[in-house]
Amino acid sequence: MPDLTQLSFAQAAAALAAGTASSRSLADALFARIDAVEPRVKAYLSLDRTAVLADSEAADARRAAGQARGPYDGVPLAIKDNLNVTGQPCTCASKILAGYTAGYDATVIAKLRAAGVIPCGRTNLDEFAMGSSTENSGYGPTANPWDLERVPGGSSGGSAAAVAAGEAFAALGSDTGGSIRQPASFCGVVGLKPTYGLVSRYGLVAFASSLDQIGPITRTVEDAAILLDLIAGPDPQDSTTLPEQAGGCAAALADAAASVRGLRIGLPREYFETEGLDPEVRRAVEAAGKELEKLGATLVPVSVPTQKYGVGTYYIIATAEASANLARFDGIRYGFRDAAAQDLMQTYRLSRAHGFGPEVKRRILLGTYVLSSGYYDAYYLRAQKVRTLIRNDFTRVFGECDLILAPTAPTPAFKRGEKAADPLAMYLADIYTITVNLAGICAISLPCGFSAGGLPIGMQLMGPALGEKRLLQAAQAYEQTANLANRIAPLGV
Repeated sequence: MPDLTQLSFAQAAAALAAGTASSRSLADALFARIDAVEPRVKAYLSLDRTAVLADSEAADARRAAGQARGPYDGVPLAIKDNLNVTGQPCTCASKILAGYTAGYDATVIAKLRAAGVIPCGRTNLDEFAMGSSTENSGYGPTANPWDLERVPGGSSGGSAAAVAAGEAFAALGSDTGGSIRQPASFCGVVGLKPTYGLVSRYGLVAFASSLDQIGPITRTVEDAAILLDLIAGPDPQDSTTLPEQAGGCAAALADAAASVRGLRIGLPREYFETEGLDPEVRRAVEAAGKELEKLGATLVPVSVPTQKYGVGTYYIIATAEASANLARFDGIRYGFRDAAAQDLMQTYRLSRAHGFGPEVKRRILLGTYVLSSGYYDAYYLRAQKVRTLIRNDFTRVFGECDLILAPTAPTPAFKRGEKAADPLAMYLADIYTITVNLAGICAISLPCGFSAGGLPIGMQLMGPALGEKRLLQAAQAYEQTANLANRIAPLGV
């Protein structure tokens, strides 16, 4: 019998339809793989095997009775541990949420369940999604399956590592400033950040509400399109969702190669001339542009001058929103409460001091500072004005081209601990992804090569708001010619 863990999400569904695999056999294959490699990768924080097996057997029974909920009924999916799944822990990799069990399903989980997709395990992340390496987890770091001494990226590093290591057919992550795309680049998988508002955030534990977006991490572009179709759409529980009905992204891939002909792809000067861009990354992304050109696209030089303000603007807005959102974690209503506290103020101070990790504290302090009296206008209000300029820049550029091609990250995966003592260096790991969230547009990262040391390199395609179909078509066309999809990491050093 072939190794089922080598299948993509779509291939697993096809195996169920053909009768060559059952949902139970898919779950058993994943569990065996997890048992074999998880001690080295540490992609998961929790895994309710009993619930997964019960759901798998129920899916098999539905299919046998001719009552399958759809083509993906019975396929397991890993879930980042900041999304609520009924009856499962939702720790956000923080000790302040130790012991918390979700009492409801996030909207994306409810939609997946309606399609028969099985939530399978909670993946590791930087605490409250604050980080670029998954070293900030309160429960220990995750390793990059391509080199166990290196980071998988973050904050969705557990999801990306699980997919790359064959521990999941696909996974959900969240992207606030690149937290899906950057780990996808580091782990050699596909990561899609949808347009802001296309996917409901109800049930996602908020980091920065105006920037957060849920999206898929997969081994193929097709899988990303399938999962986007399943989770996208308006939601009365989330007033920021867009009214547009989603769907049709997977169907749009039927003739992806033809769709690239005549496409104008912008090469932004600021992304390729940044100090710190690894020459290997630059060459790989430029080579990917040449491949798209061979497919019939036209490469167009463009300029996004506000790119240089992205990191500063992001870390003012994101930390300000984090300061407000994390105020609810106080040691009173749920999660960790320090037993040494003698009164209410001590409960607040000690519970937050011992429950939050250093990076979360750093961002709360910075966010509280920029929102404080006397500094609000100088920092937060000015950052919001620059955000508008960034959004306007992208609107102008998308009048000159259809999509933008750039690196996803300035380097391949770096070694664990390499940037831990230098927060600014860590923040710069997201220099190419942050402005997408500030502008609210869509983007995808997909593999475009390997470094001389065998580490994956990712390229990023960016599209205008609600431009997912064209974005996925171009990504699929490149993926088909590059032959880099659905590769399982060797789990070596």
